[in-house]
Parts: sequence; structure tokens; C-alpha cells
Amino acid sequence: MFKGSMPALVTPLKNGEVDFDALDALIDWQIEEGSHGLVPVGTTGESPTLTHAEHEAVIKAVVKRAAGRVKVIAGAGSNNTAEALRFVQFARDVGADGALVVTPYYNKPTQAGLIAHYTALNEVGIPIIIYNIPGRSVVDMTPATMGELAKLPNIVGVKDATGDLARVSAQRITCGKDFIQLSGEDATAHGFNAQGGVGCISVTCNVAPRLLSQLHEATFAGDYATALDIQDRLMPLHQAIFAEPGVVGAKTALAMLGKCSDEVRLPITPATEGTRTRIADAMRHAGLLN
Repeated sequence: MFKGSMPALVTPLKNGEVDFDALDALIDWQIEEGSHGLVPVGTTGESPTLTHAEHEAVIKAVVKRAAGRVKVIAGAGSNNTAEALRFVQFARDVGADGALVVTPYYNKPTQAGLIAHYTALNEVGIPIIIYNIPGRSVVDMTPATMGELAKLPNIVGVKDATGDLARVSAQRITCGKDFIQLSGEDATAHGFNAQGGVGCISVTCNVAPRLLSQLHEATFAGDYATALDIQDRLMPLHQAIFAEPGVVGAKTALAMLGKCSDEVRLPITPATEGTRTRIADAMRHAGLLN
């Protein structure tokens, strides 16, 4: 259902507003470069600072522009179950192929609370990818809890940003081998696939879609040597992009490629000169800049 390299798509901004022309161009470029899917309005899409109206407008625009060429997994998370239901229902209604739902942040639900949250969302009737990122949400969904949720018909997979490659194997035991496991950590995606993962929802893919598509295709063919060569080319860029918040790094690099502005919304601020230099050097190392 969902497999391969998929950007956690940035939301281009221009003079404080969503730049839908740049968004359309980014979508076309991502598909032309080989990305296997699109994931708009996650954290890298600046979901914390988009209004609800903007959030929904971006999802609708991405689904429309993709036009069935690749799968679209719409960011639909919230720490408020009623609000998450609204976003998941909207994603379903405008034709998204799935919804990415982060574990509720800040209010720190128990494992029982996580089960109740996702059980409610399961009823909407669209495939849901759990987004487990303890570093941001301060909640870690255990493999046992995920295994309980995997029994529900519309809880189909996880974006795992724990950085723990052993989780892939543990979740294969609790959730089954067909449960879709996608990495949420660019730097570990190569090893994640070796453990049984089937792709990555990636920040770096915003900038290097062709290379990351090739990396994942190589792992699916069992050619881990080729994939490792690509990983070596991209590792400095993975690190540079996350020198500051990932959206800052991704937009800085995209601006260097002429794809969109580097504008972000407060409290996120533009990259420092040191980070810009580091990103440019990493892009040259990857062969993305002269």
C-alpha cells in the first residue's frame, strides 16, 4: 500500500502566505524525480503553525496535483482526538490515500489513552499510519500497544522515528510481517530496510528525491552495497539539514536549488550562515550543487 521514499513535504511560503504555485511545482518535481509518495502537512510541512484552513487547503492541493500519480498520506495529527478526527475525515473526503497521525504530544497519554485515540480514528475508514516520535511528543508507543492497534482494519503501519533499529524486529513480532514499517529517521533508513522496513517518510527527500528513490529501490532489490554508496553520499546532508529544525534545513537547501523560498514561520527562524554553509557543502558532497 505504502512503500519507498516519500518526502515529508515542506509547505512553501511567500510573504507570509502559502505559495501554492511553488507547491505544485515541488509536487511535479518530486514525482518526476522518482519519489514513491507524498506526505504533506507533517511537522516538516509546518503543521504547528498553519491554520486549520491552510492545513486543509494544502492537503487538498497536494491530492489534486498528484492526481493519482503517487500515493498521498495526509498529515492529520493532533493531541486532541476530536481535532484529529476532523483532519482524518477531511483527508478521506478529499481523496488522500492515507493519514499520518502522530502520537498525541504534550498531554502525555498512557498506552491505554493511545489505544483509545487511534481506535476512534480507525472508525473514519481511511488507512492510518501511526507516527511514533518520542523526541517530539514525549510519548513512546510500545511495540505491544502497536500490536494491539495493528488488529484494527485501518491501522496499517508506522512511521518510526525512535532511531532504534531493533524496534523494526520487535514490531514485526507484535504487529505482523505485513504491517507497514516506514522509517522517520533519514540517517537510519538504509539499516531500517535491512531489518524489515519498506521505506522512509523523509526530510532529506525534499532536497534529494532521486538519490533517495534510488537508495530504497536498491534495498528492495537486495543491493545493499549500492544503497550504502548512496547513503555515504547523503549522510553529511542528513546531518546538515538537522543542524537546526529539519524544515529550516530542507527549505534552505530547496532555496539553493531554486525550488522555493526559505521562508518559515515563527517561532522557527531562518538558518544561520554557519548552517547554510554546512548545507551547501553537504549538497556538493552529494552531487546536488556544483
